[in-house]
Amino acid sequence: MSIDPNAGHAPKEDQLANLPRLVARYYSERPDASNPAQQVSFGTSGHRGSSLKTSFNEWHILATTQAICDYRYNESIGGPLFIGMDTHALSEPAFISALEVLAANGVEVRIDAGCEETGGEPGYTPTPAVSNAILNHNDGLITGLADGIVITPSHNPPTDGGFKYNPTNGGPAGGDITKWIQNRANELLEAELEGVRRISYQEALEAPTTQPFDFIDSYIQGLDKVIDMDAIRKSGRTFAVDPLGGAGVHYWPRIAKHFDLPLEVLSTTVDPTFRFMRLDWDGKIRMDCSSPHAMAGLIENKDRFDVAFACDTDHDRHGIVTRSNGLMNPNHYLAVAIEYLFTHRPNWGEQMAIGKTLVSSSMIDRVAEGLGRTVTEVPVGFKWFVDGLTDGTLGFGGEESAGASFQTFDGKAWSTDKDGIILGLLAAEITAVTGDDPGERYQKLTEKYGAPVYERIDAPADREQKAKLGKLTPEQVTADTLAGHPITRILTEAPGNGAAIGGLKVETDAGWFAARPSGTEDVYKIYAESFEGEAHLKQLQQEAKALVDGVLAG
Repeated sequence: MSIDPNAGHAPKEDQLANLPRLVARYYSERPDASNPAQQVSFGTSGHRGSSLKTSFNEWHILATTQAICDYRYNESIGGPLFIGMDTHALSEPAFISALEVLAANGVEVRIDAGCEETGGEPGYTPTPAVSNAILNHNDGLITGLADGIVITPSHNPPTDGGFKYNPTNGGPAGGDITKWIQNRANELLEAELEGVRRISYQEALEAPTTQPFDFIDSYIQGLDKVIDMDAIRKSGRTFAVDPLGGAGVHYWPRIAKHFDLPLEVLSTTVDPTFRFMRLDWDGKIRMDCSSPHAMAGLIENKDRFDVAFACDTDHDRHGIVTRSNGLMNPNHYLAVAIEYLFTHRPNWGEQMAIGKTLVSSSMIDRVAEGLGRTVTEVPVGFKWFVDGLTDGTLGFGGEESAGASFQTFDGKAWSTDKDGIILGLLAAEITAVTGDDPGERYQKLTEKYGAPVYERIDAPADREQKAKLGKLTPEQVTADTLAGHPITRILTEAPGNGAAIGGLKVETDAGWFAARPSGTEDVYKIYAESFEGEAHLKQLQQEAKALVDGVLAG
């Protein structure tokens, strides 16, 4: 992976999205239902695309929303549907399209009530706020269960749009659900939307089934059930948060005020061009709070605060910047969070396990062993943690891509989707309670368990190549060694649940690599970890890329 020379710098005017063109093409273009690149396609978290590529247009959203209505009918889901959107330019047009269909189908919908900053118009809603609202509504119910839609392409560039469905468990929909919705939506596209019910947006807003819901208040009122706000308030430390212009932009000032926290909100700007972001590794604007290039601005100010943090556009991911070490590697913070939570949540049951993805650091396994806790290792995708968080068998579920959630103090589900807000606040709690920031805590873990070196790199891959990579078998790996060590295991299924990983993991006693296609962009990802240092890690990455490129070329 070559780093763009402009990475970490502010974008130039000619690099900003043309918003009028983006929105115009949302309405003007019609997808070709026979073209796979223009069909509805649910990846690891919903359908994503761009109106400029005819992969995220009005027809996609109308068809997908009708498919969700049909799914709800078939499954007898009769409660309200909570819907939220982020600050990407295509999110509000998609929100309008979705509401027109939901109201026409008689679905009881809860939309954001708006706030002073939005002039009373429906505002922006983080993914975890939707999940939390679903769980709160469904608590103790057997019938009349709620579900939700979140309109977001996560941290993707400003020209992208995204649309995902959260069923009654509050988490990302599983593959069986998304496949049904995807297939039904594409049937409707092929039928040129025949079968899609729709009324005007004004009629939809005025429909008795459309009701405002105060997502902000509902979410914030419960935060002290999951985070020790008293410890943060009394810490005498200084903390900061940058919403990166995302869906939590109006949440953070209220969190700070409601709990009287020493928390400075660095920006409340909403600009769908995201011109305030630093360019990511490839020279694109991307709200990736785990990227040192995208987070360069916050890193430059690390000495101003004990801990600062940021979230991506829908606030389901976190980035932690410490005074001691700067931006933390997501794997490092996951290990710190796990070690802290399982020693500072006395009401969590002794049998509560730790959920990690197949491509997360083995440091987590070492920490878990030290805690006497079981690790459940699953494929990439937060959906694999939902059942465990719901039934309480998991206390924590986390992904290497800086997404995680954990239980309340009483061991109940808070959000069954990723929650960047509580992971940011947890960094402040850790600092307040222990006196060490998370970077210092990780250093102590390495002194106890060793210091593996881990990195993820991306390489270009088109849709056909990504499909090929997702269907790899162990037999396609003919090598006996990797970076100078005998291969001990080749995985295409996760040990924790036997589910296909959608890629490949190759292990040795000295390190490992995993390769899988991105569910959100035209790249494939290589994850690698070495127990022998940086030079060995580079060798692992080189051999992994050569192996994968050889398979893709074959």
